Amino acid sequence: MKNISDLELFKSTIGHEYTGKFLYYAKFTEDLGNRIRKKCGIAENKSIESFFNLYQPLQIAMKPPENAVSPDYSSYYKDIEIPENAYIDEMGVLHLPGSMHHFTEYISPLRNADKFSEIEKYPFADFTNYSDKGMKEAVEAAHLVGRVTYNWVGYVYEESWQIRGYENFLEDMILNPEWCGYIMDKMKERNIINAKAAAKAGVDFLLTGDDVANQRALMFSPDMWRKTMKNRWGEVYEAARAIKPDIQIWYHSDGNIEEIIPDLIEIGVTILNPIQPECMDAARIKKKYGDRIVFDGTIGTQSVMPFGTPEDVRKTVKENLKSLGYDGALILSPTHILEPEVPIENIIAFFEAAGE
Repeated sequence: MKNISDLELFKSTIGHEYTGKFLYYAKFTEDLGNRIRKKCGIAENKSIESFFNLYQPLQIAMKPPENAVSPDYSSYYKDIEIPENAYIDEMGVLHLPGSMHHFTEYISPLRNADKFSEIEKYPFADFTNYSDKGMKEAVEAAHLVGRVTYNWVGYVYEESWQIRGYENFLEDMILNPEWCGYIMDKMKERNIINAKAAAKAGVDFLLTGDDVANQRALMFSPDMWRKTMKNRWGEVYEAARAIKPDIQIWYHSDGNIEEIIPDLIEIGVTILNPIQPECMDAARIKKKYGDRIVFDGTIGTQSVMPFGTPEDVRKTVKENLKSLGYDGALILSPTHILEPEVPIENIIAFFEAAGE
């Protein structure tokens, strides 16, 4: 049994107060989750998270109006034969079944747009009439039982390129900045609505981010990121902090984002995920920025989790706790969802070592 709640430990973590205990969690593909349940004899009425005492923040979200009707995006896919198991998401992006597990193939609705007027006419999802009713009460109820709460705000870059098309969007960043800026502003406006509602409700942190890097570097120059994304995220965070100054900002990007970490801290990011050990030197980053940011992640899903032994996993956890968690500002987790090839013994070793 835990003798300290997730909420108490979260407050210590963001306060850089060492308690000797750490929040830790992992996420799994459905197949792997089912095999973990079977291997460990987890009852159907009990979650894997509860069984292993994992960190379980509760999502608090706005609700669409009753009888809401989503825009009809079918006209953007007249040239495509859509399989039965495909779907169109709330932003109008078509998802085709992928080749592996949780992955899907994106088909972008504005992939063929060659005029700015076509982008202006696009029926972006409208969040202005979403309701925050019940959010504050949900946060208060969660806090009473020691749970941490968050709001999934959304993306700026990722959803924008998904709507426009990846190569098209990268070209627009140079050739048609007004086009990509218009789409990103739509995402920003949606995100501000979510962030303000979350802050009014009293949630503990905002879940935000964009995958803006590859294994070795950003997908574009740091200056391009600063020009197109930094200030937009800054406006979102500022809108929330104007209402709840102590709201925490969690930001995710895979890959090597070391060049923009100072910028993220400048605009208000306080929790950085996932700090991939295959891409960045976490110990060096900790020495440079550790007094201003909390790490969430650090356990490699391209290395030790799939390819190490249980003892390798335990050793990695202990090393990270020593080199990265000495001030308490560390949340331990694999740096991505765990895929089916990860040995269950390694997952159990991670839970045991992180919980000791």
